[in-house]
Amino acid sequence: MNAVSHSNIPADTPVKPEWIRIDEAVRRFGLSRSRLYQLISERRIKSFCLRERNQIKGTRLISFDSLCEFFEKESQAEGERA
Repeated sequence: MNAVSHSNIPADTPVKPEWIRIDEAVRRFGLSRSRLYQLISERRIKSFCLRERNQIKGTRLISFDSLCEFFEKESQAEGERA
């Protein structure tokens, strides 16, 4: 298996993240925290909680791709309703 080399990518090139935190998703996509948690509970977007063993609190991460797919599906559905 070959590792991906990032040495040829210019420093100012934006890199799409795999996972983002709730606050980052709010900032990038304009959804409220409560709406994000609703979408997570409805399993419309993928997420998981990263936490240490025996800890109650952790860091909620959301799949960037699943958010993009959610918006794509919503925009297509809106186009079909119009």
